[in-house]
Amino acid sequence: MIRPTTPAETDALVALAEGTGVFKPLELEALREVLDDYHAGPDPAGHKALTLERDGHPVGFAYYAPTAMTDRTWHLYWIFVQRTGQARGLGSRLLRHVEDDIIQSGGRLFLIETSSLPSYELTRRFYLKHGYEQAATIKDFYTDGDDQVIFRKRLVP
Repeated sequence: MIRPTTPAETDALVALAEGTGVFKPLELEALREVLDDYHAGPDPAGHKALTLERDGHPVGFAYYAPTAMTDRTWHLYWIFVQRTGQARGLGSRLLRHVEDDIIQSGGRLFLIETSSLPSYELTRRFYLKHGYEQAATIKDFYTDGDDQVIFRKRLVP
């Protein structure tokens, strides 16, 4: 089941992200802050947090929002599934759900940013497999030797 994320899940989702072995401590802190801010009150900017649940437990998470000052462009800020669920269709299911939701909201373009580090190779392949094109690379964005890789996909109803 894919459903809105609840405040009580924050610790479990941060632990799930940590368990992927991909995110740095600073990124895990940022995830906690994002979730705390998201649950602090109504969000007029349209941010959305979704939890993929199996057997009553979170196994995946996605966070996305409309991009300010654009015409129906959206950004994916977080998507992950538990390590044991990777390469089993869970991430694909979650990403398709997000895309469908954005289309239903009138979105036209979806952007995703990720790292160029070798530990993100499977992540980059995942986006390519789902019809995203690599639109840009910003050298040394995160730190020296860690480029920002930007993917884009035109969403069609």
